[in-house]
Amino acid sequence: MLSAQVLMHMKIYPSTPKKLPAKRIALIIQYDGSQYSGWQRQPNNLTIQEVLEDSINKLDRLNDAKTVAAGRTDAGVHASGQVIHFDTNCPMPATRWAPALNGRLPSSIRVIKSMETPKNWHACFSAIYRRYRYTIYNGCHPNLFLEKWSWHKYQYRLDEKLMYKALKGLIGHHDFSAFQRSGSSRNNAFTTIQDFQIERNGDLIQIEIQASGFLYGMVRLIVGQLVALGEHKLKLEIFQDRWQKLKREEIKEAAPAKGLCFIKAGYKDNLFSDAISYANCPKFLLSSNDSPPLPPNFSKKTNNRLNS
Repeated sequence: MLSAQVLMHMKIYPSTPKKLPAKRIALIIQYDGSQYSGWQRQPNNLTIQEVLEDSINKLDRLNDAKTVAAGRTDAGVHASGQVIHFDTNCPMPATRWAPALNGRLPSSIRVIKSMETPKNWHACFSAIYRRYRYTIYNGCHPNLFLEKWSWHKYQYRLDEKLMYKALKGLIGHHDFSAFQRSGSSRNNAFTTIQDFQIERNGDLIQIEIQASGFLYGMVRLIVGQLVALGEHKLKLEIFQDRWQKLKREEIKEAAPAKGLCFIKAGYKDNLFSDAISYANCPKFLLSSNDSPPLPPNFSKKTNNRLNS
């Protein structure tokens, strides 16, 4: 039998530490998606989620971390303002998670900020929009420092005014089945494009699209069509007919993943400021222009019509 002294010791110093209440931690993360098979865990491929969760579990060995992202990025796609959350019983202060994780993560993934949120806050379901930026390098010659982050289109100078006009027509709540790759698990293809921007700086064209949510492969399929328009290989009327009549089989041009970056997720409570999310995605600048020739069928008459 155990002595009264031993029993008293067991009562005061229990062998199993008391589990602290779970708290929800939100992170803003950046990643270079070049060497990863996208965000979501996969059985035989390295993903951002797998690497991040493994690093979290090294800091909190009593829990099996499950992360949730604001948006799932495809293989090769980058992020400058991805938002994720996970639950933990670890007593470490929320603000310490960022530096602690950065000490364990590879250089291709960085945590910008960590903070505690209410338990009912959700990185995906609480988001009211997601915003992506696609970068096109429209110069004649290759550029090593842009290679990983942009799509090099050097055959013709793209007509960004026609691209703008086409994208303007997508604003609103529509069925975007024409811009959804096969393999999606969504019940329908309705979503709302809320805002967009096309900006040319010399030989760089940057396209931003903001929506309540994005379909699988949606941005890259849209950009692929915009580039065909910009090269005057595709007429605006055909582009409009394709997406409005849901002719997915006619949309074959998809932009490569490397030019795409998830730059921001928006929330009603303004959880994160622009200074640590949207503004974290740099816009490339070139000191001079070296544009390719205009498309063969480009005319001043066409250009004047687009300006009207």
